Amino acid sequence: MIRILRGLAHKYFSDEEAVILFLLILAGVVFVILFGSMLAPAIASVIIAFILQGLVTKLNRMGVPEIVAIVGVFVGFLGVLIGFLFGLLPLLWAQVASLAGEAPRIFREMQSYLEVLPQQYPTLISMEGLNTIYNQVTTEAGRMTQWLVSFSLASIPDLVALLIYMVLVPILVFFFLKDRQVLLESLSRMLPSQRPMMVRIWHEVNLQCANYVRGKAVEILIVGVVTYVSFKLLGMPYAVLLSLMVGLSVVIPYIGAAVVTIPVAVIALFAFGWGSEFIWVMVAYGVIQALDGNVLVPVLFSEVNNLHPVAIIVAVLFFGGIWGLWGVFFAIPLATMLKAIFAAWPVHEGKSVGTG
Repeated sequence: MIRILRGLAHKYFSDEEAVILFLLILAGVVFVILFGSMLAPAIASVIIAFILQGLVTKLNRMGVPEIVAIVGVFVGFLGVLIGFLFGLLPLLWAQVASLAGEAPRIFREMQSYLEVLPQQYPTLISMEGLNTIYNQVTTEAGRMTQWLVSFSLASIPDLVALLIYMVLVPILVFFFLKDRQVLLESLSRMLPSQRPMMVRIWHEVNLQCANYVRGKAVEILIVGVVTYVSFKLLGMPYAVLLSLMVGLSVVIPYIGAAVVTIPVAVIALFAFGWGSEFIWVMVAYGVIQALDGNVLVPVLFSEVNNLHPVAIIVAVLFFGGIWGLWGVFFAIPLATMLKAIFAAWPVHEGKSVGTG
């Protein structure tokens, strides 16, 4: 066993820079696990500044002075944030509350639909199995409705924390954009002076993650807006809520689209019944998903090294299990970073230890 461990250490950790990088990654993971929730505003600000930096760079290439580009992009970010807080968020909350109020009626109608299925398909569906599924779904929906109704004074501390974040995040984003070079130089002083592998990994991760994160932001916006316009034209209820869910579902490839199809189909069914309007809604939704996967994704992510579908699903399950919702959202950038690290990691081949 000692010879095996010694051989692995010689193969993967004989380079001093590799040892330092491994220790930095390990310290970073431990730091995020222990202090991630405490530093959530700072982490969110870094991610937002990382996305906005692309716009600043493009404006610089067009001849706009850096400080003017930073101020312009930051003002645009503030406008989007204020529009979300005072425009979209109240409307979204109203639709969530309305849907919670309609939940009992929806589940009563769903039960009437389900009761017919065992009669039509007696060999495939049993009444006992349907009742079990229906009871579980009804219980979970009741819990969610109760939480929405009880959302009042008990949530004031969370609201206060949210207001603090709304003040801290814009301030941090501005300074991360304005002093980006200074901060990076300060961090670089803590690293070895000769670090070719780290520089190569940094450029690769910066390119891949920047393209992915900024591309996903654009994809969420396009898919969400197109879905909202389509559902609104077709008279679909809860269009804002559903379009937001469809937009955010693109963050999780394969899984997201499959999961969000269920609420879209259920709400369309109980809004229009089994008819032409229901079919048009599902056709429109299918066309949006098809255009997203076959047109929009190749255009936005042409420069990104695609991960294997198995790697994507494993990354979503693994990082989602560790960090919850944030881990699900950032599973693919984290997997891309690990891929870049493994590709650049020095491997020293030599004689097997202990064969002499």
